Amino acid sequence: QVQLVESGGGLVQAGGSLRLSCAASGRSFSNYNMGWFRQAPGKEREFVAAISWSGGRTYYTDSVKGRFTISRDNAKNTLYLQMNSLKPEDTAVYSCAADSNLWRAYVPSTEAAFGSWGQGTQVTVSS
Repeated sequence: QVQLVESGGGLVQAGGSLRLSCAASGRSFSNYNMGWFRQAPGKEREFVAAISWSGGRTYYTDSVKGRFTISRDNAKNTLYLQMNSLKPEDTAVYSCAADSNLWRAYVPSTEAAFGSWGQGTQVTVSS
């Protein structure tokens, strides 16, 4: 298991930016694809972005393409999500997650593929 702790959430006005961080400990962080998910009040948790274990491939849900950037620093065991041009509809609890498999060849985007989760950090975007 990889232990994950998110930080960086908060309240921001529409059009603003936030940078989320996810600190990992336990099993080797650099061996796992990583992802960000979010859950808005009254809605299902949804995929936001994912990055390969090497950092060479990234994937985004359509609604955040061009505004969010996922990255990782394997030397610091940390995952990031830079969020720009935030909209009220981005309001949610954001959670990071680690792939349940080592060195998976493809980067998953479904919850079932991720085996370790952080507790989440609240992001609120006011209009």
